[in-house]
Amino acid sequence: MATIHISATEAARDFAGLLARVRAGAEVVIEDGSLTVAVLHTPSPPRRSIEECIALLPEDSPAMVDEDFARDVAEAVEIHREPLNPPAWD
Repeated sequence: MATIHISATEAARDFAGLLARVRAGAEVVIEDGSLTVAVLHTPSPPRRSIEECIALLPEDSPAMVDEDFARDVAEAVEIHREPLNPPAWD
């Protein structure tokens, strides 16, 4: 993701253009001199709590949260410690 640094004056001149760049994946840092006053970027996707995820399961789902659940999750995380390097087109 490209980071664009722009003055507050320039940002005010073409805010619609800045939004178009953000929609395209850029991060825009708006500065007043050497002071960063705003950062524009696309929002993070919403996150669900485990309780919300469980509530979405169908009633006949065999999934269950038992006393070993936290250990199972910790083991899965430990097994997959490699960095995520998605392809550029992803």
